Amino acid sequence: MQPLDATAPLPDGALAAASQPAVETEGLTKRFGSRVAIDSVALRVPRGSAFGFLGPNGAGKTTMIRMLLGLTHASAGSMRLLGHPVPQQRAQALQRVGAIVEEPRFHPHLSGAENLRIVAAARGPEARARIEPALERVGLADRAGEKVKKYSLGMRQRLGVARCLLADPLLLILDEPTNGLDPGGIQELRRMIRALVEQEGRTIFLSSHLLDEVEKICDHVAIVDHGKVVTQGAIAELSGEGERSAGSEMILGIDDPARALALLGGIEGVRDGRRSDEGLRVILTGDPLQAAARLNATLVGAGLAVSRLEPVRQSLEQRFLQITSRLGAPSEAEPATEEPQP
Repeated sequence: MQPLDATAPLPDGALAAASQPAVETEGLTKRFGSRVAIDSVALRVPRGSAFGFLGPNGAGKTTMIRMLLGLTHASAGSMRLLGHPVPQQRAQALQRVGAIVEEPRFHPHLSGAENLRIVAAARGPEARARIEPALERVGLADRAGEKVKKYSLGMRQRLGVARCLLADPLLLILDEPTNGLDPGGIQELRRMIRALVEQEGRTIFLSSHLLDEVEKICDHVAIVDHGKVVTQGAIAELSGEGERSAGSEMILGIDDPARALALLGGIEGVRDGRRSDEGLRVILTGDPLQAAARLNATLVGAGLAVSRLEPVRQSLEQRFLQITSRLGAPSEAEPATEEPQP
């Protein structure tokens, strides 16, 4: 698979399109009878990023993907893929989009390579030349000759990604791609996605209910609950990275915790301290950077050895729990069937 050439001249109109988000929606809504599955979603997916669409099962993730791909029509609102309005210019948009919606399906009596050759035949010689590199990329080169009916679910997921790569996609949409993968397979998928983004400049839109995986794979995330995007932005911002850089709570590694605790009360900007499994947890007030500097200088001046002084990290999971209503709660399943394609 050849990486995208960022230095190549762009054709007329492509430069403007390249500056637009890979996915952009405004007021996007989908109703099934009286039930609102997607509720006025405004989404911005930056190009050249791994974007996580994160939410519990039944939150509307698959319905959102089906609308983006034109597989079901929106009840209201607008959307654009790679600068093209959908459904008006759906064909042009999907030329450089690869997608896996739910579990990928193949001809079970054919091998993995044969399945890809069937797809490539409809796309032309360039797609056929991408078959072997795609299989190599997803770790199936040595199993390409086996019939798909012998593949595990995880292998079929990886074959689905290989099929997407035949289109040389600028945008790759993956619906719960870690389903069926063992820990090793998940790690391989993570490395593959990061390579597609960092080395080739592609955009990955990944829906998932697995917070830990989204945090490890993605640069940006939108958190969806009950069909609404509760928040979206860079992972670092949503998990409190900006606050941690100034952080009001610090973890302190010290050789004499009891003596350190006795000194904390006399340090300006230090409000409280307590023991924890990680060391002392210290609450800072005012300008936390200056308070941390005073804390460190006071303890070192008193002859104590400070081995660690860092802001407390807040995981994306903790942030998710703060801003959504029902992680782990029973959720309504998304409709088993969609309306006919428009």
